Amino acid sequence: MSLPKPSQGFDWVQAAAGPALVCRALEPYAAHLFTTRRWPLGTADADDRAAAWDDVARALDVDAAHLSRARQVHGASVVVRRRGDATPPHDPPVPDADILVSNDPTLALAIQTADCVPLLIADRRSGAVAVAHAGWRGLSAGVPAVAVRALAEAFGSRPDDLIAALGPSISASKYEVDTTVRAAFEAGGHSAADLVRWFITAERRAHWYFDGWAAALDQLAASGVPPDQMFTSGLCTASCPDILCSYRRDGKKAGRIAGAIRAREA
Repeated sequence: MSLPKPSQGFDWVQAAAGPALVCRALEPYAAHLFTTRRWPLGTADADDRAAAWDDVARALDVDAAHLSRARQVHGASVVVRRRGDATPPHDPPVPDADILVSNDPTLALAIQTADCVPLLIADRRSGAVAVAHAGWRGLSAGVPAVAVRALAEAFGSRPDDLIAALGPSISASKYEVDTTVRAAFEAGGHSAADLVRWFITAERRAHWYFDGWAAALDQLAASGVPPDQMFTSGLCTASCPDILCSYRRDGKKAGRIAGAIRAREA
């Protein structure tokens, strides 16, 4: 079966566990990938996902103990993993967070999504990296901007040195939302101009189509990341049932795709 064509700047690669998507602009600075539904993680249910992460670790040449994840809570909390920290135990505690940043090349960072935006960032100067999970709650809380700020505070990263890649996530045309979602962005302090760009009027009263891709890109740009250093795959999770996982489409039986990245050696 043929794979859907991503936006310019992304390529399909074949990993041991299945096809994966990579961003060409990120490749010189950090090993990374976005997995697909054909990986074990893409079909595993909630009770079977722990073992399915082993394939993600192997794809980035680390063991399971060196794949750093978090318990995603749809917020904007950050976990920092610094080079020289103690080696993680075999079964480390999983913190509550949606953003991880690191300059440790012995670790890979990973998040899971099934419609939310998976964001990978690499600092081309220092090699530090970030991974972030951003659904509508995370975007209303400014996850992309928080990730840029976390890299700056932890590792001295400058926004104009960052390369950012947005992996597959639900497109605006498939993502109708109600007043609860719009109100969260209003409460988050986003401007009226932002709301006009991100919320497209739907046929039903008090409903909109939410453009998470635009929200993420705009927040990165507002944080100082140059537009020509931001890339989005253009692949909609809800529109690609054979290759991508979508909670909006499949509900609780949906699997997960991973976004994962590893800092380069200094």
